[in-house]
Amino acid sequence: MLKFEKRLIPNYLTIIRLILVPIIFALILYEHYTIAIIVYIIANLTDVLDGYIARKFNLISDFGKLMDPLADKITQVGTILALILKRIIPFWILIIISLKEITMIVVASVLFKKKIVTVHSKWYGKAATVLLFIAIVFTLLSERIAVLSSVTIYLYYLSIAMTLFAGVMYVKNIVCKEF
Repeated sequence: MLKFEKRLIPNYLTIIRLILVPIIFALILYEHYTIAIIVYIIANLTDVLDGYIARKFNLISDFGKLMDPLADKITQVGTILALILKRIIPFWILIIISLKEITMIVVASVLFKKKIVTVHSKWYGKAATVLLFIAIVFTLLSERIAVLSSVTIYLYYLSIAMTLFAGVMYVKNIVCKEF
């Protein structure tokens, strides 16, 4: 029998977020957009909560350092992929975001091999995540409130600009600091 350990609460929240991804995906595919928004918001709240709990109570773990950002990306990419499959947003959005994330994974892998697992998020990474979150929520809302659809593409432009800026800044900071 598995034992619940308080010190692992942030990791449990990360795992819950990963479990919610296929649920969000299915809800979008079956056009249950209102429920998809609620589950997507819950998934993102687990992200905020796990980070807060881990820092506040010093429950930071190597698992969390690696899996938390991965769970965030899987949540974003899974949701975006579902929106693309429903032909709600264009495919190029996923391409740009994926290229940035692949770059970040490659850099993180190099750092991991060098035993450097202390990549901390910066304001621009958080801003990119929040903007993408807002763009996705507006996209899902626009399926029920049509007037919002004209705004969503601009939210993606802004989100992608910030995502690219964050990617460049992370790589620049890592290259300057570590190499």
